[in-house]
Amino acid sequence: MAPSSSAPLPASPAGRRLAGTLSLRPGVASLIPGLPDDVAAVILCLLTFPDQSRLRATSRAWRLLLSAATLLPLRRSLRLPRRHLLCLFPTDPSLASPILLDPAAPTAWWSLPPIPCSPQLYGLANFAAVAVGGHIYVLGGSGFDARSYPLDHPSPSAAAYRLDLALSRQRWERLPDMRVPRGSFACAPAPSGGGVIVAGGGSRHPTLPSYGTRTSGVEWYDTAARAWRAAAAMPRVRAGCVGFVAHGTGDGREDEFWVMGGYDGYTTVGGVVPSDVYCRDAVALGLWNGKWREIGDMWEGWERERLGPVAAISAEDGRVTEVFMLDGHDIFRYNFSLNRWSKEATLRRKIPSTQSCGFVAMNGELYVLTSGKVPVETSNPWRQSKKRLTLEFQVYNPVAKTWRVLTTHPPVNVPIDFRTAALCRVELLRYLTRHLIANLDVNGDSIQ
Repeated sequence: MAPSSSAPLPASPAGRRLAGTLSLRPGVASLIPGLPDDVAAVILCLLTFPDQSRLRATSRAWRLLLSAATLLPLRRSLRLPRRHLLCLFPTDPSLASPILLDPAAPTAWWSLPPIPCSPQLYGLANFAAVAVGGHIYVLGGSGFDARSYPLDHPSPSAAAYRLDLALSRQRWERLPDMRVPRGSFACAPAPSGGGVIVAGGGSRHPTLPSYGTRTSGVEWYDTAARAWRAAAAMPRVRAGCVGFVAHGTGDGREDEFWVMGGYDGYTTVGGVVPSDVYCRDAVALGLWNGKWREIGDMWEGWERERLGPVAAISAEDGRVTEVFMLDGHDIFRYNFSLNRWSKEATLRRKIPSTQSCGFVAMNGELYVLTSGKVPVETSNPWRQSKKRLTLEFQVYNPVAKTWRVLTTHPPVNVPIDFRTAALCRVELLRYLTRHLIANLDVNGDSIQ
């Protein structure tokens, strides 16, 4: 791919080698007839991720350019902004495949391979889905064995799966089991090594949440050794919590793994109906000293009953800098120094209390997701009106203090219950650029 004087040039030697890869491959035709290859490459580079995946089969030249080993370093050399993708698990991952969405094109969905779960288990719930670079991890959960009795007592799972989005032939890889089976737990990408760190959890019934076990155990996945390593346990048991790695919040500006909210026990209402006892505090694990520090209550008892859905905005290095919570119709921002939540904004469209919603941060914005079916207009007045599943995004920009609303139609048939569904954001560019530039064979032998 010969550069022209009017097109942007790669900023680094590695980028220049990547830009020349097409011309080094014998027998590779031009990308788009009538256009210089560098201009055509920029056009293809700006396409959404689902479109790029579909167009790889157009020609040999497009397959080479749209491969992860060439495309992602080229995006960085052109100084294009990083892009988060949304990975949605609509329901039980043993029953339905996860789907991927590029927010830049909210009408284009991309199905991922199904997870090879055991057919002897059903009702896998309370699992964790987290993306680390170009890998998506699915961890733990609460499974129900159809042959067991009684059925109201779930069994926690220690299973771990990983999907590499950089591979042209994607498939889930079974990882070693976690040391402690758990569901409904805190999980976050480890700050180094490309692994994950998990804390708390246990087993939890989707409709009888007070049944099950709880743990204070903490462990992290060592990708180099392909093994789970134990870390210092939390000060007390906690499940139903959320976790993230915060940058410079500890003593000496130490990075910490935070665990917020959740429940540590349950009581009974009137001596009959079980009810969870929710935590108003948080704990943080120093990633250098390996010690936990306890953080006091984040709100007063009269302010709210429990922690709502949490979304964290990260900096370029992937570490969290801002944390937000969805509480009813309002979004709150967490103040690390005051250990308090302050109101940030109110939703453009109120969500009924009977309807569940998702909450995730992508590309520096906060996405509030709701699902439902809407009537589809038909030209035939005698034909019965059909309903189509709709997914609505209320998107808030905390810097500009502005809202926008997007609507899309996901490739699923039933409304999504975000109490059991899982969301995670995927950032391909930063991880793959670092690893693929170092290992790319400019002669093309290693490009998949």
